[in-house]
Amino acid sequence: MVQKAFVPYGSDVSAGTYRCVDCGYKLSSQSLEHLPPCPHHDSQPHTKNGWAILSGQGDAPDDPYPKS
Repeated sequence: MVQKAFVPYGSDVSAGTYRCVDCGYKLSSQSLEHLPPCPHHDSQPHTKNGWAILSGQGDAPDDPYPKS
C-alpha cells in the first residue's frame, strides 16, 4: 500500500502523529479514529484541509476518502 502525501479531514486513521499541511500544527493521539479539522482552520487560511502522516499507519482500509 502506498502512503498518501496527506489525508483529508475526517479520514479514518490509526493513532499517531499528524501535521496540518496548511499551517504546520502537530496533532498527536494515542487513540484516534477520524482526523478532526485543524484547530486553526477558522483563524488562518486552509486550502488543502488535510494532515501529513508523521507516524502511525495513516489511512485505514475503509477510509471514507480512499481516492484522495
